[in-house]
Amino acid sequence: MSDVTSRPLKIRVARKSYPAVAGRDEQVVLKDISIDIEPRSFVVLTGPSGSGKSTLLNIVAGLDQDYEGEVDLGGPDVNIGYIFQSPRLLPWRTVGENIALALPDGDSRHDRIEEMLRHVGLDGFSSQYPERLSLGMQRRAALARGFITEPDVLLMDEPFVSLDDPTAQGLRELLIGLWNRRPTTVIFITHDRTEAVMLGTRILRLSGANATIVQEETVRLSPSERTDRDKVRAEQNRIFEGT
Repeated sequence: MSDVTSRPLKIRVARKSYPAVAGRDEQVVLKDISIDIEPRSFVVLTGPSGSGKSTLLNIVAGLDQDYEGEVDLGGPDVNIGYIFQSPRLLPWRTVGENIALALPDGDSRHDRIEEMLRHVGLDGFSSQYPERLSLGMQRRAALARGFITEPDVLLMDEPFVSLDDPTAQGLRELLIGLWNRRPTTVIFITHDRTEAVMLGTRILRLSGANATIVQEETVRLSPSERTDRDKVRAEQNRIFEGT
């Protein structure tokens, strides 16, 4: 982890649009976004489809630089990890080899791949190919790959979408455990309000045709309460009542 993580991450997007094509008008996706994120906090972005959540994540990652504004990650050497909706494991490489791809050659963290696989419940699967794993297991591998690099900022775009509830719940609890073991700054996208409350320390809701932040809430749950369904439900009702 770099020594710049004591500084807040600052996101300023005055305007993000897509140009007019095929007779359609220019589409403004994001407008007047201003977010300060404290180090090692877990921020959840939620909102309807098309509200610009993934676009905002790509801007933070530096994958989309065609916008008005700026992103200050806290310094030039901030290590960013990105976990997508799809696990994105290369089918011709083993699980261990897929995780190793996230690390530079000769990095001492190569020696910790087996340990990380144990942490995510994939002990003994290092030599298996992705096709032998269920989708839930592939997403465990993606979590291992995301954390093995010890990122200062970890971006997660609906990593548990389309899973059955027991599998998704297991992965949420796994993520809580990984984050508690090694806190890092997380920006997490989800449509699932229960998931948002269970995971986030802070929730930002985007909405509108030219999407902006319409609600900001701090989650009032202790680490132990985040796996208590009744307490999560009560906090969800408090945060999202009337929305």
